[in-house]
Amino acid sequence: MEKIKVTLVKSTIGCSQKQKDTIKALGLKKIGSSNVITSNACSEGMLKVVSHLVMIEQA
Repeated sequence: MEKIKVTLVKSTIGCSQKQKDTIKALGLKKIGSSNVITSNACSEGMLKVVSHLVMIEQA
């Protein structure tokens, strides 16, 4: 399984509740917080929803 490092780079203020819930489900809380997740269909879909708020890197 491929690992992806996700970092929150923009605030969720003004975002929809769906986007806020997705950020929380990815394990991100504050700007600058990071989490390493496995790459699968579910996580790719979640990242697509909040792609404008996060930075994605290979881990």
